[in-house]
Amino acid sequence: EAALAPLTTTLVREEVIDFSKPFMSLGISIMIKKPQKSKPGVFSFLDPLAYEIWMCIVFAYIGVSVVLFLVSRFSPYEWHSEEFEEGRDQTTSDQSNEFGIFNSLWFSLGAFMQQGCDISPRSLSGRIVGGVWWFFTLIIISSYTANLAAFLTVERMVSPIESAEDLAK
Repeated sequence: EAALAPLTTTLVREEVIDFSKPFMSLGISIMIKKPQKSKPGVFSFLDPLAYEIWMCIVFAYIGVSVVLFLVSRFSPYEWHSEEFEEGRDQTTSDQSNEFGIFNSLWFSLGAFMQQGCDISPRSLSGRIVGGVWWFFTLIIISSYTANLAAFLTVERMVSPIESAEDLAK
């Protein structure tokens, strides 16, 4: 007598039934419903970098802008004379500085976005601050781009079943 059934070999069944040797072993597996992917949120573009890194970038942006403002205030190379207006006394000249606080913030933001700005520092100290900030933004944007590419290409492996209790649910 012979029977064909999808039975696994256990010690109790082996005592009662004479099993033949399996010719193909695929293992035991179960089928579950594939979890649905959630739609990305509005701020999902911030996910490639941690919250702490974003906060450090914001503080660095503000800090560099303030340092650039202070450097341009104390450096004589950043000050330049206004063009003489018609009818004004030629002996007095007004000195102006392009790097006010808002222009310093704008320059730092333009550098962070890799877009540049209409004005650039003239003094050596201002150029050093600007160059260090450009290099910093280059590293940050490269890291962000690499992490964003990894986030978009690697599918997250989340297993909904971790134990026998999860299987019973």
